Amino acid sequence: MEFIPEKDTPILVVDDDPGLLLSIRSVLVSAGFPDPGLVSDGRKVMGVLKERCFQLLLLDLLMPHVTGMELIEQVKRHYPDTECVIITALDEVDSAVQAMRFGAFDYLVKPVEPERLIITVKNALERNNLRLNLSLYQGMPTRAVLKNPEAFREMVAVDETMTRVFHQVETCAPTDYSLLVTGETGVGKDMVARIVHRLSRRSDGPFVAVNMASFSRTLFEDELFGHARGAFTGALSERKGFFEEARGGSLFLDEITELERDLQGKLLRVIEEKELYRLGSTRARDADVRIIGSTNRDIFEEVREERFRRDLFHRLNICHIHIPALRERKKDILPLARHFLKRHAEKNKKEIFSIAPEMERVLEKYPFPGNVRELENIIAASVIAEKGKSLTLSSVPREVVSIADSVHGMEEPLPLFELEKRHILRVLESAGGNRTRAARILGIGLRTLQRKLRN
Repeated sequence: MEFIPEKDTPILVVDDDPGLLLSIRSVLVSAGFPDPGLVSDGRKVMGVLKERCFQLLLLDLLMPHVTGMELIEQVKRHYPDTECVIITALDEVDSAVQAMRFGAFDYLVKPVEPERLIITVKNALERNNLRLNLSLYQGMPTRAVLKNPEAFREMVAVDETMTRVFHQVETCAPTDYSLLVTGETGVGKDMVARIVHRLSRRSDGPFVAVNMASFSRTLFEDELFGHARGAFTGALSERKGFFEEARGGSLFLDEITELERDLQGKLLRVIEEKELYRLGSTRARDADVRIIGSTNRDIFEEVREERFRRDLFHRLNICHIHIPALRERKKDILPLARHFLKRHAEKNKKEIFSIAPEMERVLEKYPFPGNVRELENIIAASVIAEKGKSLTLSSVPREVVSIADSVHGMEEPLPLFELEKRHILRVLESAGGNRTRAARILGIGLRTLQRKLRN
């Protein structure tokens, strides 16, 4: 038996039992993985690997003609980056452990438990992606070797850390895997998500962005899954939800950790089964979307504290891109400031062409807890206040200069959370206690501000 899907797939399953091959295929497809390749004759494996690139091989240990142990040695010799998982009978566990010494990622004991299979496959693919990303970091990646540099034109960035992010985007975008984008508020997670969509195979489909923090419990299912006519009082016609609006494209679930835990389970079901039911309907509808999630929280901590479902995290975290804070990429501060100056000077019809040196020094010292969004707000406010043809300190909000000076003059560096809290309180004071205005100045959402004040 030999089955190789027309579309690229990361997984090849090798076993002389056709029944087991079909069983594993069914489990993987049901779990949301792409249709795997299937081979029942171990002698054909190396030929298949020459024709197609696979990230993961599931290998039966005991087969006629060529054993799994012999195959793993050949695979690791010629394709060292390919992960291998051994499938073994109970009395072959010692051999499976030996295979792991040769480079196998893990082993599974027959009969293979579906849950263990899914977890092992997911972890192996994650490690393969991580290895690929790490290989990009060797020898400091440059813009010159990006395949699609024009895709990143909107993101003003010269710092090496962002160049690494761009390479990760190019690595993840062509796959159809779920993607998790993490980073503080205001770093540009939504822009990265849009670029991933534009570089993906789904670029001709819609990109639908949804802020998960804006959902109430009562509106969640209606907004995401839609409703049938007569589903509830006032439902005079049927309505598509965001999943259907994004069909064939990408669904960006912004700030996904804001979703309440019991609602996370409803989202997980649709992602796993790739189908949904509108409220008031018994008809299953296709949920053919690529999920891109984002959060400004430490999602690993959220999972550890059981505020975010571990199974949903594993569904989303097949690919992971972390965007560093602006204070961690200081080379980007002034290029971004000049970019925003040009934008807001034109918008306000002002002839302001440069930033005074003393203002540049303040910007370079400032910690930017609101990141790029806060920098743009500062420049926008300064453009409005500036009377001359160069942005000077006289036009900068006073709390910015005060905090920059205090940070620069500190004898003992403060922890980031303490520095951030002091800054928020100063901005709140300057806004006369108006939290909505303070959130706008900081470049963060009102709910994020309220959460930070509680911490």
